[in-house]
Amino acid sequence: MSLPKRTLGRTGLEVTQLGYGAMEVRGDRIWGGRPCSDSQAADILNAVLDAGITFVDTANDYGKSELYLGRHLAHRRNEFYLATKCGCHVVYAGDHDETPHFYTRDNILRNIADSLLKMETDYVDVLQLHNPGVEVCEKNQCVETLQELKAQGAIRFLGCSSTHPDLTTYIDWGVFDVFQVPYSALQRTHENQITRAAEAGAGIIIRGGVARGEPGDGLGAEDRWRLFTKAGLDELRAPDETRTAFLLRFTLSHPHCHTTIVGTANREHLQQNVATALRGPLAPDIYAETKARLDAAGERPVEDA
Repeated sequence: MSLPKRTLGRTGLEVTQLGYGAMEVRGDRIWGGRPCSDSQAADILNAVLDAGITFVDTANDYGKSELYLGRHLAHRRNEFYLATKCGCHVVYAGDHDETPHFYTRDNILRNIADSLLKMETDYVDVLQLHNPGVEVCEKNQCVETLQELKAQGAIRFLGCSSTHPDLTTYIDWGVFDVFQVPYSALQRTHENQITRAAEAGAGIIIRGGVARGEPGDGLGAEDRWRLFTKAGLDELRAPDETRTAFLLRFTLSHPHCHTTIVGTANREHLQQNVATALRGPLAPDIYAETKARLDAAGERPVEDA
């Protein structure tokens, strides 16, 4: 049985609705995550493709992520679509990374050159601005730089990782082929903006679709996951369904979730995610009841102008 696929907006790319977020294969600089060795990265990255996942997302500032992708998946480049991000500038400060972002033309060009070199490829399918504000994007003429890279063949489509309120303006511009947006049952802020972006023709990548997993088993924040109990969502889970699986199915139920990138360096978690995606979205009545309970608990989407 194959993973369900969706068309990533006007890009026309047919991607698996379950994608893979490669932030979890960052090496030993963990930024609140877990360390990942070279051998672990090789194992999980190949397992991702073996499971049939066809969309992989990373960023220039995700530690060794791009390096591992090139080292372990370059020979399988034709099996998946690849997205990365730009505007990054990594400074190693002893025991942690600082990742300020600069959206100048020179830094974006440096980012993509570095990314292509590390990932051992001559193009990426989607290059995303890494969450700049609108004024910063305009000042630095970021769109023009991305269009220049597209004309050169270094990238195929223009993307932007963004959040409210900048996301509304970016949708109105009509120049981005893809948006990456945080969303889950526990973070519904962009629920309506996702719909508006998709209806305008953009592809939608959802990040945070499982809120990093239930605390204890995953890396989710305790305060955010308290909402699961507050909204009474345990009453809606199937008997054999974990909280994380329920959350993933909620995300997959959004009609405009083209792909949701779920990161892990754990094979068992990957297998669970694949099994959940194969199970499909929530039943319509359960989906509607979940949103009603979240509304009552105070977790609602913003009103989009």
